[in-house]
Parts: sequence; C-alpha cells; structure tokens
Amino acid sequence: MLKLILQITGWLLAHTPQILLRAFTRVLGNSLFFILPRRRRLFFANLDHAFPDRPRAWQAKIARESGCRLIETALLSLASPFLSEEQLRGIASAGSSVELLYSQHHEQPLPVVLGTVHFAYWESETWLKLLLAQPMPETGVIFRPLDNKSADQWVKKTRERFGLRLLSRKEGFQDALKILRRKGVIALLFDQNAGMQGALTLLFGRVCSTTELTGLLVEKFGARLYAFYPRRLGFWRIELNAVPIDHGGSSAGATLALNRWLEATLSSDDNLCASWLWSHDRWRHQDMPAKRLHLESKRDLLAADLAARRLVVMPRKTRIFVRMPNWLGDVVMVLPLLRALRVSRPDAELTLIAKASFLPLLESWDIADRFEPLPSRGLGYFLHFWKLRRRYPDAYLLFTHSARGDFEAWLTRCRQRFGVIKRGRRRPLLTHSYRVPTDFDESHHHQLELWENFLRHFGLNAPADRTPIARRPPPQTNPPFPLPDRAVIGFIAGSENNPEKRWPVAHWRRLAENLLSESTTSTLQLFGTANDQPVTAAIADGLDAGRVVDLAGRTDLTAYRAKLRACRLLVTNDTGGMHLANFLGVPAIALFGPTNPVRTGPVFSAPFEILQPPGCPATGGGTLADLAPETVLAAIHRQLASSSS
Repeated sequence: MLKLILQITGWLLAHTPQILLRAFTRVLGNSLFFILPRRRRLFFANLDHAFPDRPRAWQAKIARESGCRLIETALLSLASPFLSEEQLRGIASAGSSVELLYSQHHEQPLPVVLGTVHFAYWESETWLKLLLAQPMPETGVIFRPLDNKSADQWVKKTRERFGLRLLSRKEGFQDALKILRRKGVIALLFDQNAGMQGALTLLFGRVCSTTELTGLLVEKFGARLYAFYPRRLGFWRIELNAVPIDHGGSSAGATLALNRWLEATLSSDDNLCASWLWSHDRWRHQDMPAKRLHLESKRDLLAADLAARRLVVMPRKTRIFVRMPNWLGDVVMVLPLLRALRVSRPDAELTLIAKASFLPLLESWDIADRFEPLPSRGLGYFLHFWKLRRRYPDAYLLFTHSARGDFEAWLTRCRQRFGVIKRGRRRPLLTHSYRVPTDFDESHHHQLELWENFLRHFGLNAPADRTPIARRPPPQTNPPFPLPDRAVIGFIAGSENNPEKRWPVAHWRRLAENLLSESTTSTLQLFGTANDQPVTAAIADGLDAGRVVDLAGRTDLTAYRAKLRACRLLVTNDTGGMHLANFLGVPAIALFGPTNPVRTGPVFSAPFEILQPPGCPATGGGTLADLAPETVLAAIHRQLASSSS
C-alpha cells in the first residue's frame, strides 16, 4: 500500500505545473511552521543555540525558509522517478567544482569519499551520472533503508536508474569497501545524529554525536575527502558542488574537519543555512534522560576537537536551568552538586533561578554562568517565566518540591523538566522524575544524599564536591587564654522559620559572659535578620558594647558573608547561616535540638561539631534548653585547640 501511495503521489506531482507546486510548497511549509509548535520551537532552539547573536527576525526567516525547502525536497523526491532525463537536467547541474573533482579522478584514479549534507535536495546526488560531461567512476551511496520492504525496493530501484548503487547501512558496508579498493567513490551523510555508536564532537560549540564512518573510510583507503552538497538556485533548481577537505589523513581529523566545514559554511552563507535541515535532532543524542547529566558515546573526540579549534576549555552551550531552593541553608547544600555537574557536564551553561537576595552570593562564587532572580509576586510573576521560553533551555532541574516551581518550569516550555517525587505526592508538570524509594527513610539520610541520588538517576557521574571555599588561615593562639587575643566569635542566636530551634537567651548570655572573661581583647558578633533583633538585643543587653556587636538586621548577604569569614569560630543554631559559614570554611559549633542533624547538618569539610541536649536521639527531637552553656563552652575550647594545633 505504501508503495502504491508513493507511486500515485509521485506521478501526480511530476505532472503538476511548477507554479502550483511553488504555491503549494509555500502554503504547506508556512502552515506547518505555524500550526506545529513543537517543530517550530525546535527550529528556533537549534538556530538560537547556533546563532545566539543573530536577530530573532533573521532566525524566523531562516526557520521558515528551511521548512519550505524541506517540503520542496520531499515533493521532488516523490516526483523524480516520473521525470524524464531532459527534465532532470533542467532541474540540476554539476558545478565546476564537481567537474574538476571527476576530471582529477579520471587523470589520477584514487579512492574518493564524499561527505554529503542534509541540504535541500540532498537526494539529487543520485542523478550525478546524468549531469557529468565525462564518464563517472563506480559510485556507491550509503543510505538508511525504509522499514517497508516493498516501498524500499521501489525507492532503491528508482534512485539507482542512473548508475549509482545504493548500499544499505545494514548490509552494504562490505560492498562499499570493495568499491573503494577499486578506486571508486563512496558517498554518505555525515551530519546526522549518530547516537551511541558515534563520536562526541562539537558543532556550533554544542556537543553532538557524529558518525566516524566517513573518517574511517578515508583513513583506511587513503581516500580524498570532499564535502558534497546541492546549492538551491530556485524552486526545483539545483547546482551540485564539491569542496576538498583537508583532514591530515586520520579518521578523527576527517570527522572533525567535516564538522568544522559545515559550521563555517552555515555561518557564512544564508542560502545554504536556510537549506540545512534545522528541524532534525542533530544534537539530541545527549537528551536521553538516564544519561542527561553526563557525556557518553562510543568514542570521545572532544579533546581533539578542542585542540583543532585552539580552545582551552569546553564551550558551555547546553543550557541547563536550575531552580534553587527557597531557603539559604538548602541553597548552600546544593552547591556540592552544582560543582559535580560542572565536572559531569563541562559543556553545560548553568542558569540559577533563585531569590534575588541570594544572587550576589551565588555570583561571587563562580558556581554558574547566568543568574535569574525570582520576580516579585504579582500579575507579572508567571509572565516572567513565560518570557524565559525564548531562552530555549535544554533541561530544567528543580530542587523545589512545589506546584508553583513546577508551573514555572512548564511555562519556559523546556522539554525536559526533572524533579524528585516523594511518597504520596504527584508532580504532573514534570517530564522526568526520580521517585524516592520506599525503603529510603529520609530521617536517616542527609538531604544532600537524596538530591545526589536524584541527579545520579539522570546520569551525574562526578562526586559531590564538599570542599569549602578558600579561607585565610586563623591567627596563632596567644596563651594563657583558651580564647585567642583579638579573636572574633560569632553567634547566630535566631531562627527565621522555627522558634523551637533557638537556644535560650539566658544560655547565650552566660556563654557570652564566660567568653568575655577569658580574654580582654576578643569580641563577639551577633548575627541575624531584622526579625532576630529582639533576641540579639536581649543577649547584648548590659554587656560591654565595645566587645559585643549586634549586627542583626544590619547586613545584607554580601556583608554577612564577609563578617562570617572574619570569625575565628561560630556558635549557631540550625540556620541557613550555619550552612553558609560551613561553606566559607569557618569552624562552627552547631546546636541541634528538635531538628535532625542527620538530615540537615553541615555538608562541607570545614571543622564543625554538632551538639545536642543530653538524651536527644541522633535524629533530633530534644529540647535546646537542656543543652548547658558549659557544654558549649567546652566544645569551643576543643575547636580552638584543634584549629591551633
């Protein structure tokens, strides 16, 4: 049935006036562009990745023209079996570069490999013998057969009517080798997605999988290599061209050189750019969800490709959006995984979406490439994310667990949205999810472990980097005081989201009095938000104002970070500041009572000690009032002794 449909359609097209075919092509091509949003988005996404600096109007023009030329190509492919030789000669011609190629081959026969391209009318290469002014050497074209056997046999027969042989990728490889041994010509497409059997290379700075077959044939037979392509001169008007490719004689050299030629050609020639198949999945090899967060293929030519391009680092062209958590502590706990993602996907351009107040910190740590502040709540909130669809993210990682965050991601139209689904929850707006195993008791595992399992489920293959950022070494201790002279000890006595996490004010005051009595030159700095001011004011009340500095509500996050880094030691409730100090490398004493340090304790390898009330389970549930100031003071002495040894 398929064969009959192809034959009837082809005959009708071959006998339809071209003026009608041109009109039909424009109507159908533009209609498909506008009524198929996914295909239109793929056009724009590929063009925006390749040419981010070109205007939107230019991208739209190329996308629409590429779609129309794809229709032109399909119509001619169907009609060509029913067109006469004279008609085909009126449609296509061999350019001077092709005539020169075959003239040189006639004078000095050597194996030739033609790397063909998905330009409009790419099947016209099968008419080559009809177009040459001289005899054509034995030539084979490697192609992918149709699944329908009868239709495939008919297509193969019609394409071979002018002397070229179509060689199946599945069964014709040995015949291709024989042709090259006889110093013939083999043509094959090199610009399609080669899947897991290909080699990792770059095209427009983006990682893709490229067939090595072209390069292997060139190396094995010492063949000349040409890029062979049709140039569109008008509707059903074509000129075949050939460009010699300098490849250095190696398989890798040939594979990479063809990609670079294609990239340069598409960048410099709008006619050929509009003829390329921008709607195909050239870069989709890396989209497999289970492998999304690392680079993998049969072979890896990325190092050689970078060297050939004289690049030191991998271009970051895979756009990964990361929706950061809403609490400072959780934001800091994600950082080891962002570092791991940098290693696992060195080609990723990371865009962090976070509260505006967090961005100065994140920007200063060189942890990502772009930063997107959450907009203010209101009518424009979700419109902001709808506008982000024009950034064409390739993947969206969510470290939030809310319907709002999922809706934000959905509005960007990112086709791959990853998140964690906990028991009893549904997240229908995700496209790919990691379901927490039923035997995973979150109370006995750290939050970082859950997030790491989530990313590993989708291919992360680098370890979480728990190294704190560099910090100046602490000054030497100055006996006889256990507390060093001129040392700054920080207190974080508040807690924004849970008053039960606060150590009592009376305990803080007693600890402060003991520390001040141990050294006449050390100072205490009290940190917190504006909401913590009543607590910090009560602690500082009556103490030496020159040595007890209340900073609650008086620092933004940037100043807060600087003050924390200057501390010799920090005593803190379970707060975001605890995690920030831990990342900054500040030694800390962390006070846990009702909350669970197994799940939310510090994650970086800076010195810290967790204190819980007597009898408190390791997973929390105690009362902080039962934790004596003397216990905390002893822990401070241990930390100071350890850091000075």
